[in-house]
Amino acid sequence: MDNVKFDEATQKELTTFLEREQAQARVNSTVHSLTSMCWDKCITGTPGSRFARGEESCLLNCVDRFMDTSLYIIKTIEGQRSQQMQS
Repeated sequence: MDNVKFDEATQKELTTFLEREQAQARVNSTVHSLTSMCWDKCITGTPGSRFARGEESCLLNCVDRFMDTSLYIIKTIEGQRSQQMQS
């Protein structure tokens, strides 16, 4: 491939696009991981047209705890990042 040079605006647009795509890939990976983890933890029998007693509440609780933990981790990392930037 030839060495292609982009102007600054195009480089910034490409960087922004790649960052968005990488963020979307991380979200998709997290959703897949969450789905698999909660499914394995909560679904005890063969799925039918309805969840067995307790499976639905287990799934909801699992997702809630996962989201709580993820938000806590994000806030902690953002706090550390802002402290580093102030130093």
